[in-house]
Amino acid sequence: MNGQLRANIRPGLEVDIVLKQDQRTGKRTRGIVKDILTNSAQHPHGIKVRLTDGQVGRVQEIITP
Repeated sequence: MNGQLRANIRPGLEVDIVLKQDQRTGKRTRGIVKDILTNSAQHPHGIKVRLTDGQVGRVQEIITP
């Protein structure tokens, strides 16, 4: 599931994000959502979230359990 719609993302989900410094390479980081930082309902580059370890990035994919 892609991470462009805010309605699909909620705290506690496991997601793959791209950190700001990794946008050129597209390197993904996996983690658990702590906070949703994007206020709009959708974003073409992915909804911005903060992971439980403090890293911030845009959701590329939602990992289903």
